[in-house]
Amino acid sequence: MGQIPEMMRAVVAEGSGGPDVLKVVQRPVPNPKEGEILVRVKAAGVNRPDVIQRQGGYPPPPGAPDILGLEIAGEVAATGPNAARFAVGAPVMALVPGGGYADYAVVHESNALPIPPGLSFEEAGAIPETYFTVWTNVFDRGRLQSGETLLVHGGTSGIGTTAIQLAKAFGATVIATAGSQDKCDACLRLGADAAINYRTQDFVTATKEATGGRGADVILDMVGGDYISRNYEAAAQDGRIVQIAFLQGPKAEVDFRRLMVKRLTHTGSTLRPRSPAEKADIAEALEEKVWPLLAQGRCRPVMDSTFAFEDVAKAHARMDGGEHIGKIVLVIDKI
Repeated sequence: MGQIPEMMRAVVAEGSGGPDVLKVVQRPVPNPKEGEILVRVKAAGVNRPDVIQRQGGYPPPPGAPDILGLEIAGEVAATGPNAARFAVGAPVMALVPGGGYADYAVVHESNALPIPPGLSFEEAGAIPETYFTVWTNVFDRGRLQSGETLLVHGGTSGIGTTAIQLAKAFGATVIATAGSQDKCDACLRLGADAAINYRTQDFVTATKEATGGRGADVILDMVGGDYISRNYEAAAQDGRIVQIAFLQGPKAEVDFRRLMVKRLTHTGSTLRPRSPAEKADIAEALEEKVWPLLAQGRCRPVMDSTFAFEDVAKAHARMDGGEHIGKIVLVIDKI
């Protein structure tokens, strides 16, 4: 593995604003504490929460570094006291509460997972944030079952492409919304049974048509705003709506009678502030139920683009533009 340096490159936001506030700075290499591993990062996924943090709306949770980045892939460079799950040199991917855009990052070993054979570091760096999010929200909170219908908004986002593949792998019917015909076609190629262009179609009407009037059993929503009341219309009897973000804002005027009449459940969650123990439970479920699918090639991260570490501002500009399909990944170290 070579000697671990004292200093490393890292990306922070100097102020709040557009991609230009992102700066590559020098920071001390962190030391792994009890149960932690130090990972030499080779790739880091770029996610919407990173953008919101850059804009000043999503500060790191207590104890997390101000360095951006929530998911990494690389090799174990060192282990802390009583960390025995991975050997030095082992290829791993991990969910981190921050610190991913850097040459090195620390993470509790229980929040790291082995990289399945056949996946590159870039692909592995595109997995943890979306797979942890989709698993805990669609399958844990949403209780999606084989034979049910999932409506996923933003079908070509990292979350959306993951949700389509996992829901199909577990026997669900999938309806996805997207903002162009090209993006709808991409959803269908990934396995979605129907794709709705929300710019030209009403997703409530189209969802009911696609389900013979029933509606969707589970709805994964990161839009919020007026989608909240429309989701209630699009949901089936006993449907579950799972909220993971509010791109159109967290406030809405809603007629809650629909919630009662349809016996709906509207839940939501955030992932980043959860404890390592809670994230470990999700990691364990993923390794048991989803990692075999990755190893078999039945699920793959959809890669939009990769950017060199020093081009982090360009990576964020790509996400800001909204044209990406799948994941955007920073290549930290090609060695």
